Amino acid sequence: MIAPEYLWIPITLFAALAQTIRNAAQKHLTASLGTLGATLVRFLYGLPFALLWLFAVQWLWGFALPEPNARFIGWVLFGAVSQIAATALLLQVMAERNFALGIGYSKSEVMQVAIFGLVFLGDPLTPLMVAAIVFGTLGVLLIAPIDREHPLRALLHGWTSRVALLGLGSGALFGLAAVGYRGGALALDDTPFVMAAAFGLVVAQTAQTLLLGGWLLAREPAVIGRVVRAWRTSMLAGFMGAAASAGWFTAMAIESVARVRTLALAELLFAYVISRRVFRERLSNNELVGMGLLGIALLAITLGDT
Repeated sequence: MIAPEYLWIPITLFAALAQTIRNAAQKHLTASLGTLGATLVRFLYGLPFALLWLFAVQWLWGFALPEPNARFIGWVLFGAVSQIAATALLLQVMAERNFALGIGYSKSEVMQVAIFGLVFLGDPLTPLMVAAIVFGTLGVLLIAPIDREHPLRALLHGWTSRVALLGLGSGALFGLAAVGYRGGALALDDTPFVMAAAFGLVVAQTAQTLLLGGWLLAREPAVIGRVVRAWRTSMLAGFMGAAASAGWFTAMAIESVARVRTLALAELLFAYVISRRVFRERLSNNELVGMGLLGIALLAITLGDT
């Protein structure tokens, strides 16, 4: 029997695994649905499960549904649009290189959030955070395409490669999405965190489904038909996406965000296993070292203030 104060550990590991499976399912769908079609799957097929989670929270804890205000709507829409773009870039990265590297790039989100905090909020950077950024920089450079004949030139220009820019952009947008969702939850004032998170997720996924679905319906209606026909794999991606989100929010309701985010780095291991076992992809020694350095950087960032 797990003590209540330790429940966040299995919940976080479950959320990391669910998110990895969702990403794998989306990658399989990218070839037939395209990047935006596979992105829509996450929101369209995840919405019913997000609604079930909201009703479960209401039924289990007896919380009343919050009344949304303009600040809440603004923050959540900002987060929703950022997440659409971030997911699309992540899928593009995974399509151009491989699955594990795509996940590794997206994890630059944590480092970029630290920089955003310094620039926009005046949050100080501790020596540990600076060291983490250095490790993360070296890690991403090693993950980026390396010219074996001109390694120094490749290191100097690695940040300008298409895959590196797409991956870093994905991480930045995921960071902005997190800021938007956090702002939305705070805008609901006295609403309990679990209810604010569940309600915000439903509103965000509804907006994402309408925005991206509407755009595709107007510009590429054939993609909508393919998304509907691929309902079996899409349902798996949607369920795992909703399950991962529910897990993250529940774990963070029990334990601090820093500790949850640190343990969530297990997703890197899950991604590597899936990359090898499912997609039969192999990483070079440089890429393995790069992923290791990136993992150390993320660990230092998340533990820096604890």
